[in-house]
Order: sequence, then C-alpha cells, then structure tokens
Amino acid sequence: MALHNDLPPLLALRAFEAVARHLSFIKAANELSVTQSALSHQVHKLEHHLGKPLFIRRTRAIDLTLAGQDYYAQIRPALDAIAAATRNQRGAPSASVLRIGLLASFATLWLAPRLAEFLRCYPHIQVELLPAIQLANVATAEVDLAIRYGKGDWPEVRATRLMAETLSPVCSPGFKARQIASGALLMATSHRPFEWTDWSAHYQVNLDHHPRVMLHDYNIVVEATVAGQGIAMGRHRLIERRLQDGSLVEAFDWPPYHSDIGYWLIAPQRPLSEAAECFSQWLKQVCADA
Repeated sequence: MALHNDLPPLLALRAFEAVARHLSFIKAANELSVTQSALSHQVHKLEHHLGKPLFIRRTRAIDLTLAGQDYYAQIRPALDAIAAATRNQRGAPSASVLRIGLLASFATLWLAPRLAEFLRCYPHIQVELLPAIQLANVATAEVDLAIRYGKGDWPEVRATRLMAETLSPVCSPGFKARQIASGALLMATSHRPFEWTDWSAHYQVNLDHHPRVMLHDYNIVVEATVAGQGIAMGRHRLIERRLQDGSLVEAFDWPPYHSDIGYWLIAPQRPLSEAAECFSQWLKQVCADA
C-alpha cells in the first residue's frame, strides 16, 4: 500500500501536536498564528481521520484520551526527526518578493491591518502590494497574484471566491437628517460599475433623479461620504468600523443586498511559486475566519 494512504492531513497533525504539547487550544493557536476555530477544525479533521477522539474536552481544560496519549508519544519523535532533517537541508531562507495586485481600498481598509500575521508566519517573504484600478495581469506575470472585486467571471485566470460582500447605500448621519431624496451618488471609478445597477434592479428603485459623482477610488468615496457629501454604496467588509462608530449609517430602509458580488483571489493558470502558494493558503483561511 502506498505510504500516503496512511498519512493523516499534515496540517491537522501539526495542530494536534501543538495542542497536545500545551494541553491548550489558546496557547497552540498563538504558537501557530491561527485562530482557535481554525485549530479546532484541524484537530476534528484528524480525529475523524483516525475514527476516535484524541482529547477529553472539559469546560475550562482539556486532556488527552488514552488513544491521544499513545498517538502523541509515537508521532512526536517522527515530527522532531522531520524538523531536524529539514534544518540540516535548508540554509538561511532567501527573501522572496511576492507582488499582489489589488484595489487600494481593499489594501487599506481590509488587507493591510491583517498582514502582520502573515509576515510573522513567513518572515522570508516580502509582500509588495500594487494598488490600481486597472486589473493587474497575472497571466503575463505583471503580478504573482491579484485580489479582485466583482463576480468572478474573468477569462484566462483561476478565480477563487474569498468572501461575499454585503451592499447597502450609506451616508453620514448629518446628511441623512437633511433631505436625501435627490442626494448625489458617490461612485468609485470602475471598469464595470455594477453595484448601483444591481442594487437598484433588485429593489426596483429608480435612481435617475440622483446626480452622480465619480471619484478615483473607493477610499475617497468613503471619506467623502463621512464628510456628508452624498450617498455611497457601502461595502460592509470595508466600512465595518465606520458603521460601528456611527460615522456612516444606512441611507434608506431597504435591507442589505446579498448577491454574487465579492472578493476573489486571482491566480495564473500556471503553477504558483512557493511564496504565492503560502499567501494563497493563508488568505483563504483568514477570509474563512472573517
């Protein structure tokens, strides 16, 4: 029988080793720089693979089952040997540059605050964010990866949906207190301006009497809206803090709009570099936990 048929999922094995060593999901999650929910998912995956529980879970503590103790005693020396062999074969890692094309708004309002976690896990990878309104071309290696906002229907690339976006028109409280029936719609420059079109079609709202103001980037749209200059289509993933602190509020009474619009990881059809693969897996996990 092939060896790989008996091997458990290696991420799940690493998660189990850390939890068993610490006897704590919190400490193991901190060590591996993952969330507790992600860690628990990996441990459950291993228990399912083995067909038995490995931990006794109590309200404030955990302990290994007899099977868990036996399994840990057997796999720990093997993992130590793998780590030692890897150290012997690997010299000091050389820095590799990973170029990512994306909208400036997504970089500023969502990705940048989370990048420190990736850099802790992969200090030898230098991430270079290249914001632009135009679609960065992964097919010609202009960038290694891209993060796009839309519906995922781009040709000649591999598009993986990271997370959906929830949309609703928003404005400042002061603007709402005034007459907004003919307030300006603040829009970000886009090669496919589908947000307002899809929203108005879904709720059958005629927006013809609202003037349009085109702004270069969604960052500018958000700041102008907070300043009381008009109504923006709120991308809830990006304006969550503004909604929480009350600087932006719902402009109308319709419920938020859920559709196939979202954020997508764009990869070339060729195999990814090691750095791009590391970032892809990390980003998918972060988005799944978001």
